[in-house]
Amino acid sequence: MDFPNIDPVAIEIWRLKIHWYGIMYLLGFAAAWWLGIWRSQFNHSPVRKAQIEDILFYCVVGVVVGGRLGHVFFYSFDDWLNDPLWVFKVWQGGMSFHGGILGVCTAMWIYARKHRIHFLTLMDFVAPSVPLGLGFGRLGNFIGQELWGRVTDVPWAIIFPKAGPQPRHPSQLYEAALEGFLMFVVIYWFARKPRPRGAVCSLFVLLYGCARFGVEFTREPDQGIDLLFGWLSRGQLLSTPMILLGLGVFIWAYKFSGRRLGRYY
Repeated sequence: MDFPNIDPVAIEIWRLKIHWYGIMYLLGFAAAWWLGIWRSQFNHSPVRKAQIEDILFYCVVGVVVGGRLGHVFFYSFDDWLNDPLWVFKVWQGGMSFHGGILGVCTAMWIYARKHRIHFLTLMDFVAPSVPLGLGFGRLGNFIGQELWGRVTDVPWAIIFPKAGPQPRHPSQLYEAALEGFLMFVVIYWFARKPRPRGAVCSLFVLLYGCARFGVEFTREPDQGIDLLFGWLSRGQLLSTPMILLGLGVFIWAYKFSGRRLGRYY
């Protein structure tokens, strides 16, 4: 199957080019804002409607700064050593989800401290708003023909012109479906009722780690980064602590957080 003839530039006004990838980011942030507004009206919400825009601003800064630094240190450290100013050349691309999630966690920790909200309580509120952004972002990867899959002969394989003549897994669509839209359904459903503190955000971390670990088997390994043990990719290596941490906090939440503290968000 040939790659759909999709122009990565969605809108061009004079010399201003608006790419689909940027539009997908905006859709992700817009979905997070709308969902935050909606969920802030619930009786068990830890934040008020007026706080959503500030929280979103903190998250945006965390995603951009953390995502860029994560890409530099997890995937392109040698490039940074050769040119320390390379970190600021964002127009050359390069964002890491694992760095982005660390950036969001840092931003939410700062916000929670400032407004005297328990960190895990705030993360439980934020977690359901993240998967849709991931889904839109992966669609942007697909349209931009980046982060394509490994060579395969499955019937739905796609020939990406930028990746050569061989058919490949559309791994971006796998990730959009699993990390994005399916995870949104599960996390949103789980968060509809009050849960022990830390349960919602830890479930998100656990599910993302598992989904990313699995999809990595169909995704082309990052150029210049060798597979550990001959099969473990950098993405899988970074996702393993997420699986362990998510599972550990989820068990802790139900065994200790809800029972001892009696705190629900």
